[in-house]
Amino acid sequence: MRAVWGDFSAEMIKLLKRPANWLLLAVALLLALLFTYVIPYAGYKGGTGGPTAGRGLADVLPANLVGNSIGGLPVFLGAIMVILGVLSVGGEYGWNTWKTVLAQRPSRLSVYAGKIAVLMVAALTVVLAMFVTGLAASLVIASVENQSLALPSAKDLVVGVGAGWLLAGMWTSFGVLLAVLLRGVALALGLGLVWLLAVQNLLALLAAPLLDWIAQAQKGLPGPNAGSLAAALGSGSDTPGVDALVGGGQAAIVLTAYLLGFLIVGAVELRRRDIL
Repeated sequence: MRAVWGDFSAEMIKLLKRPANWLLLAVALLLALLFTYVIPYAGYKGGTGGPTAGRGLADVLPANLVGNSIGGLPVFLGAIMVILGVLSVGGEYGWNTWKTVLAQRPSRLSVYAGKIAVLMVAALTVVLAMFVTGLAASLVIASVENQSLALPSAKDLVVGVGAGWLLAGMWTSFGVLLAVLLRGVALALGLGLVWLLAVQNLLALLAAPLLDWIAQAQKGLPGPNAGSLAAALGSGSDTPGVDALVGGGQAAIVLTAYLLGFLIVGAVELRRRDIL
């Protein structure tokens, strides 16, 4: 445990001192704020009124904080987490620092455990930051429009944060696995983003409507389950990647299995393969 704590402390210092990680957090919050609150509210203000406009305003009020805060994680905010995972682990290969770290006598699995622990803390931090940012934006909008400031219940908030952490952690672990398998950043990053932003969307939008076996098979993939979990907690169906293909409970189980599977396979591969 002392070795793992030492590795955790070292990895936390590295994560905090890398400007790229802070840039990723800023981009994530900016995207969440822009597409979840600024653009919908601007559309409401620029609309012609009527029931559609009223429904648009209701979507950005504090009561919908949970769904709004995790709605981006199935796709574009999930991509940010993949990048974080790839950079944190794949960068060690690109900088040739693995052998420097391991020369200090920690085991590979100890270093790996420290990295994963730090990344899970980072994933939770991103989710909490999205909730705080969303809370501030929704309260401002509700105050300006003289709408209710009522928030979701404490239970709903806890469940929402937990679900967001699961989504963020799963995509981060996916990036970690790609970095370990491909022993670098560039190819791992490219393949991860192509899968998340292109392949799974093409399967859902083009292949699934034409082939029933693909429609059924995608219910076991991480992206559709991420979208289903977000939908179960109130994310709008017009959000990219959000669609209730399966129930929220099933989605949570599948995503947990992917999270653990990615981490276990990554640990096995890191332990048995050459570093360089």
